[in-house]
Order: sequence, then C-alpha cells, then structure tokens
Amino acid sequence: MSTGETGRAGGIDRRRVIAGAAGTALAVALRPAAAAQPRSETTESAIRRFAGDNPIRPGRVSLDLPPLVDNGNTVPLSVSVESPMTREDHVRRIGVFNEKNPQPNVVTLHLRPGAGRAQVATRIRLADTQRITAIAEMSDGTYWSASADAIVTLAACLEG
Repeated sequence: MSTGETGRAGGIDRRRVIAGAAGTALAVALRPAAAAQPRSETTESAIRRFAGDNPIRPGRVSLDLPPLVDNGNTVPLSVSVESPMTREDHVRRIGVFNEKNPQPNVVTLHLRPGAGRAQVATRIRLADTQRITAIAEMSDGTYWSASADAIVTLAACLEG
C-alpha cells in the first residue's frame, strides 16, 4: 500500500501520530514536580534497627560532606573511623542515615580487620536540606557517631 500525498498508510496519518506524541511529551515535561515519596520508616527507627538499644556516643567517627550542595543528585560523602583495624579492635559496620530521603538508611558498609583503614568515600542523593548521620559499630560492641548538615539547592530522590 502506498502512502501517497496524504501520508496515510493503513488509515494512520503520520502527522497526527507525531503531533500526538509531541503533545504527550510536552504534557509530561510541564507536569508539576511530584512530592517526595512518603517515608516507610523514621530515621530513629532505622538507627535502632542498626544499633538496637545500645548507646550511641559521639566521637571516633568523621563525616565529611559539603555544607552547601548545588545538586542533590550527586553529593560527595566520606566517612572515616578512628580504629587500628586489628583483629582485636576494628570497625564491623558503618551505617549512614538521613532525615528526608524516601529511605532513611543510605548505606550499610561491612568491614573486616584486613581492610587496613576504616575509611569510605562515595556519592549519595539527597532529597532536601537535611542532617546526615554516620554510625560505626566497633568489634567491642560500642557504637560511635558523627552528624553533618547539608543545605541542598536542587533536590533529588523525588518520585514522579
């Protein structure tokens, strides 16, 4: 079947299909920004799931992230813990938690004495201006923490 002058093939007009697709794309692009997904768990309950009822003391943990974040989609974060990382005295786990992302537990890292240093660096997404908390579980069962605030100018982690 020939498309001829009208651009029809089998009763479908190419121009209408293209115009319809462009209109749909424009409607999706102009839709208002969606609100963040409701949190299924609080930060406090996520921390308690990580540490149980054990006391969490400030100190031994260093948390480094920029205080002002231009883009919440890629935020550099590094955590280090004072530890000799020997068989007798080492960091077992490091948990990173946030206040406003859809999931409060950003990451849980498991370490062993053979790691040499208790230090990690990564990038995370932040939904909004918020406090980030890092907690380290030591081999003796103690928990240590540090927190830092980040002001986010362009939010991430929004569900659409």
